[in-house]
Amino acid sequence: MSNQCSIYVGTLLLGMCGGLVYSQDKGAPSAAPPSTPQATPVAQVPAVAASVNGQEIPEIAVQRGLKKVPADKQAEARAEIVNFLIDNVLIDQYLLNQKIEVASTEVEAKWKEVQAEVTKRGSTMDKMLKDLMLTPEELKMQIGNQLRWDKFAESQATEQRIRQFFDAKRELFNGSMVRARHILLSPPQGDAKANADARAKLMAMKKQVEDAATQGLAKLPPQTPKEEIEKVRGKLIEDTFAELAKKESACPSKAQGGNLEWFPYSSMVEPFAKAAFSLKPYQMSDVVSTQFGQHLILVTDRKEGKEPKFEEVKDDVKEVYCDQLREALCSQLKPTARIIIAQPPEKPGR
Repeated sequence: MSNQCSIYVGTLLLGMCGGLVYSQDKGAPSAAPPSTPQATPVAQVPAVAASVNGQEIPEIAVQRGLKKVPADKQAEARAEIVNFLIDNVLIDQYLLNQKIEVASTEVEAKWKEVQAEVTKRGSTMDKMLKDLMLTPEELKMQIGNQLRWDKFAESQATEQRIRQFFDAKRELFNGSMVRARHILLSPPQGDAKANADARAKLMAMKKQVEDAATQGLAKLPPQTPKEEIEKVRGKLIEDTFAELAKKESACPSKAQGGNLEWFPYSSMVEPFAKAAFSLKPYQMSDVVSTQFGQHLILVTDRKEGKEPKFEEVKDDVKEVYCDQLREALCSQLKPTARIIIAQPPEKPGR
């Protein structure tokens, strides 16, 4: 069994489990929690969690993802899982319309590879399918969908395109890091007024931080050295920003004043990363919109990486290019799709 197949199987099974491990910070993916949480039992599970252009997403697909989420985080994580599954259906529908063919022999070959990998990991297909609440037919359908995406992505990720992508986004691959704080407001995605109000509120907070720094610096003696002024300015900005994050942010990082610590470009969604990596220490962004809501970002430090050679990181470049291709395709398809999200099931005892 090749390492490539092992990676493929791990990715496939992650997707079958609901597509994500719930992150303590909604701006970035994270590793699974060290302890195994107990999933909250569901009383009356509806058949359908959502529909996309008439195609139903079963509630059981959402429950697969929630099995990996601590009980007290499930309500918040549910929206992310449903959104991930909606994106999957949008991609599947698009690729079917593109007439990208996957032969049954290809699916069977990959099925055997998956079976061998599961055995290598000390389990059995029957146990895996039971744990994932899947039938063999459902898993084979998902394998077919993944193979279809692989073919499409391969056709798009030409040598010329990924080299151009590398040249335009070298910060993704050179090991650069930033340290930042952020304030997140999460109005409903489809509510234009609520989102406009959130952006206005964040811009008012930005001005509040800037005013606090200006007023604090005005109290310094005229002879204060420039280096000391910059040090005081940075502390005033960060302290004021952190206090606002503790009061106003919808992100779990609010407990740390919005502190995200050090992160590379690739660990954040594209709009967030692009904004953060364009800032110098103690600069604030304008309002940044992501699928999680509206953000105000303050960068507090930077570590510059080493210039990479394309051939050394070519595989990484291709992977990131394909990830961003998928995100861009979902963003393009979603506004015109007919998406209906059902009410979540009630918890026992309610």
